[in-house]
Amino acid sequence: MRKFLINVNGVSYNVEVEEIGGAAAPAAAPGRPAVSTPASAPSPAAPAPAAAVPEGTQVSAPMPGNIWEVKVSEGDTVNEGDVLFVLEAMKMENEIVAPVSGKVVGVQVAKGTAVNSGDVLAVLA
Repeated sequence: MRKFLINVNGVSYNVEVEEIGGAAAPAAAPGRPAVSTPASAPSPAAPAPAAAVPEGTQVSAPMPGNIWEVKVSEGDTVNEGDVLFVLEAMKMENEIVAPVSGKVVGVQVAKGTAVNSGDVLAVLA
């Protein structure tokens, strides 16, 4: 069994993996200690450049998944509770609804886009 520390969306998981076949992983170079990251340390990933998001009420993805369907376009008028997107996550279709009534001033995703939790999908004004 080999043990690994895996970081997913800022959450650390300790996992054990059984190696069935193949070559063993290379050891640390002589004279250099192996580097270990504690579970509480954040992963050192560089932040992605942010796309320009219009001002207004942001509609964000509640969970990671794929945009299955885009039901609105820029300029559309929507009422609170109207379905804006269908987000597929874990083989389930989740309707993303408008939190407020207003005009769609920005659609940040297209059909087939993979999104993470908190990504801005649209902006309403």
